Amino acid sequence: MDFSLSEEQQMIRDTVRKFAEAKIAPAAHELDEREEFSPELTRGLGELGVFGIIVPEEYGGQGLDYLSYVIAVEELARVDGSQAATVAAGVSLGIAPLLYFGSAEQKKKFLPALAAGEALFAFGLTEPSAGSDSRGTKTKARQDGTFWVIDGSKIFITNASTSMTSGVIAQAVSGVKDGKPEYTCFIVEAGTAGFTAKTMHKKLMWRASNTAELYFSDCRVPESCVLGKVGDGSKQMLKTLDSGRLSIAAMGLGCAQGAYEAALKYAQQREQFGQPISKFQAVSFKLADMATEIEHARTFLYRACWLRDTGQPFSKEGAMAKLYCSEVAQRVANEAVQIHGGYGLMKEFDVERFYRDQRLLQIGEGTSEIQRLVISRAIGC
Repeated sequence: MDFSLSEEQQMIRDTVRKFAEAKIAPAAHELDEREEFSPELTRGLGELGVFGIIVPEEYGGQGLDYLSYVIAVEELARVDGSQAATVAAGVSLGIAPLLYFGSAEQKKKFLPALAAGEALFAFGLTEPSAGSDSRGTKTKARQDGTFWVIDGSKIFITNASTSMTSGVIAQAVSGVKDGKPEYTCFIVEAGTAGFTAKTMHKKLMWRASNTAELYFSDCRVPESCVLGKVGDGSKQMLKTLDSGRLSIAAMGLGCAQGAYEAALKYAQQREQFGQPISKFQAVSFKLADMATEIEHARTFLYRACWLRDTGQPFSKEGAMAKLYCSEVAQRVANEAVQIHGGYGLMKEFDVERFYRDQRLLQIGEGTSEIQRLVISRAIGC
């Protein structure tokens, strides 16, 4: 049993960490304050190769394993959740469905620019009345000759309204089979008549990540925009989210690591009663617990990625990793603020942003309750 990273994986960690500390960290506070998505940082990450890690070389990517990608997301989240979210959604929800289910023509058309970080795709699943109940989708698609006409809306869609967004993948009810709704995913390019994306503001977290509402009104797309087969939308969504949970887990792990490091540094520098507060057992034991939980989270997440990379079932472990890493992020960020005391409530300190950013992780891409449902079913409950 070998727990060491390959030279390539370690290089990815070092390279992404260097970029995050040199380019993202200095800009994170202001971008968060202004709720501003950064095309410059996104393109910089593209030049670094982050968006193309799991994309085959024939489409402009590097063709590496999923663990390498998860390590990159972890390192970004260690510095800023917003930039990590842009990458995680761009790859797991934008690139991955095209990679898994797209036709040869669709892959050739879209993947090179997406892998290079020159463009972004979004995944339109959540609706105002369809969150955890994704099959409650009300967006409809009807066939009209060689076109499909889409009507409906989506909400909380990451990367959907940036200046770099070239399209979205939207799930819609495309018919009824055996008395049950049939779901199909459609590629809708930016600028398509009847399709609009509206940026959402005033978020608690990931304020420098783009989030949008999508509206489809008599939106006509050709048959060539069907992703995979008609009626396969639900299966595609489930497979996409299985892998996507690993990237959200990586965000939780990175967030926890960043908050822990900030708390440790502060505790070593802050003096009370004539000594650094890290010397007080009440604080040192908090840090010890934080470090322990982070190591456990990392080990389990990497194992889940190993299962995926070796072609073994990983759905249960993916749900476990997402659940555990996101809740570790919650506990660690909370204790990091506590260690900072009043300063932890001030925006000048990064733990304030880590505390806000972690909150989405127990909700997005399947709530903690849904993860427990997936796990309970997998263990035979």
